[in-house]
Amino acid sequence: MTDNFRLDGKTAIVTGAGSGIGRAIALSFAANGAHVYAMDLKEDRATETVQLIEQAGGTQSSAIVCDVTNAAVVAQKFGEIAAAGQIDILVNSAGVSHIGRLETTTEEDFERLFRVNVKGIFLSMQAVIGPMKQAGNGVILNMASIAATAGLSDRFAYSMSKGAVLSMTLSVAKDYMADGIRCNCISPARIHTPFVDAFLHQHYPGKEEEMFAVLSKAQPIGRMGAPDEVASLALFLCSDRATFLTGADIPLDGGYVNLRG
Repeated sequence: MTDNFRLDGKTAIVTGAGSGIGRAIALSFAANGAHVYAMDLKEDRATETVQLIEQAGGTQSSAIVCDVTNAAVVAQKFGEIAAAGQIDILVNSAGVSHIGRLETTTEEDFERLFRVNVKGIFLSMQAVIGPMKQAGNGVILNMASIAATAGLSDRFAYSMSKGAVLSMTLSVAKDYMADGIRCNCISPARIHTPFVDAFLHQHYPGKEEEMFAVLSKAQPIGRMGAPDEVASLALFLCSDRATFLTGADIPLDGGYVNLRG
């Protein structure tokens, strides 16, 4: 059955591929036959992801340094990839988080979240939509969050940005269905990434294990998700086994949205 989800002969761009969920997706796609362009703001992280792909015996991959908030840079980098061959898959995993409510969110905070989480996805999708239309097919997968649809404490700007991701996903799915392009998003709950560890170290020094347990139990299933679990879902959604699925927001949340209480 695993062969059903292979991506042999396909080219995938994964933004935010230098760590966490993006890296897990890049590794999974490469292990299943895709030529992966591991895109990240930081060259060392993108290069490390490519090295991990090579060490695992994955298919050809390339490290691409790209600031997804810079329109000129995005146009250049994506244009170079398109010139080299067809772009079959785009996964928008680049993003930043923020903790704060309305009154504690600064204008700078708000603009940073919008610039990376919203504008970055807008520019990346805009850069691939033309080549995908010309090819008559393509898959776009965006990383949203349960914050898009659930009221989360102290996540004002982050929730705003992920709500926009969900709305953009639905719009693109509707507008380009006739062009053979599918667009979906995944809405994870808390996933154990380096961000979580850094957050605990910064805000709860000496109590990291205790607070990790508290955060884990916030999901009804009793633990955080793993980046590999997000990658497995992403692999299915971007494979030819999911050709009937578009305009979907898939919660990967350990029961958080529907099973609390």
